[in-house]
Amino acid sequence: MMGSAFGGKKVALVHDWLTGMRGGEKCLEVFCELFPDAHLFTLFREKGAVVPTIERMPTHTSMLQRFPAPLRRRYPYYLPLFPVAASLFALDGYDIVLSSSHCVAKGVRCRPGTFHLSYIYAPMRYVWDAFDLYFRRKHTRAGLRVGATLARSVLRRWDRNTAQVVDAFLCVSRNVQQQIRRHYRRDAGVVYPPVDLDRFRPGRKGKGDYYLMAGALVPNKRVDLAVEAFNRLGLPLKIAGVGWDEKLCRDMAGPHVGFLGRVDDLQLVELYRNARAFVFPGVDDFGITALEAQACGTPVIAYAGGGALETVTPQTGIFFHEPTCEALMGAVRAMERARHRFLREDMVRNAARFGRERFKREFAEEVARAYDRWRDRQVTWR
Repeated sequence: MMGSAFGGKKVALVHDWLTGMRGGEKCLEVFCELFPDAHLFTLFREKGAVVPTIERMPTHTSMLQRFPAPLRRRYPYYLPLFPVAASLFALDGYDIVLSSSHCVAKGVRCRPGTFHLSYIYAPMRYVWDAFDLYFRRKHTRAGLRVGATLARSVLRRWDRNTAQVVDAFLCVSRNVQQQIRRHYRRDAGVVYPPVDLDRFRPGRKGKGDYYLMAGALVPNKRVDLAVEAFNRLGLPLKIAGVGWDEKLCRDMAGPHVGFLGRVDDLQLVELYRNARAFVFPGVDDFGITALEAQACGTPVIAYAGGGALETVTPQTGIFFHEPTCEALMGAVRAMERARHRFLREDMVRNAARFGRERFKREFAEEVARAYDRWRDRQVTWR
């Protein structure tokens, strides 16, 4: 266990919110294994939404936990409250703070003499790169659009300022590393997130006739783009997951597009294994679902941007280069023609580069190195 490497020091883990097991929560699960005696802080949580490893940690929630669950799920409406809620966490008694952040977790207040390392999934995407997708689409309510625009400059300033007091950064991809440098003017090391290779493996049956999307149905995933493309192609698309964009996309969907809602682990593995190809049309910070699909022997159709450029290769998928329905349709047609040339062993081999044990080892090594550098600076300053 990594906790023993820090000589009994008190550790706090900080994660934005706990409402499901997406990519960030799969990383958090490993952090809980590395620091089993830590306390976990999060803005709000849903009981039973995460794995037992996380669920059993001593967990502290913010004032937002008092909001009814349906309101919490509309989190973009309450974004300006998040920095305030995070700043009120009582972290004075901890020697080491590890924040796991795509929104406000990295902005917690630590006392002097506390080492704070932040693992970044994305700089606060709602006010930086994905602002237009969340708040300026044609169907966005006028009040939300106006409110977000007014709050954006304040939240950007807060996000940049709080980044300056973090002692060390790690992040999920070179794509996010560049964003951190651009928005925060800070350097960050890269430790790629984990794929559970014991669970995600090829099956014995042949491929089905459907295409698959899986994950959170939120604006930056561009589920709407996939629905439009498959409506026009008349090919079957299955969509597993829930999220803010679910109603919008259900209303758009024609008879060839099916929504599965939340699926359990066994169902997800079978969906990956039997899909003709996995559809990944958004600009994702990393994109763990695309790797899970490859680990199950399924090729990927991906937009040529963001983390997909680091996780999908010409041997494991097809890229499209414009974020348009026509470009995605062209990539699907190309997959229909070329899917037999994708070899299962190539996809499994590529996914194996991102295994869970590799993540656990590399992350532990990077945290220990960063802590040693920080401790040496403290001695020098004294």
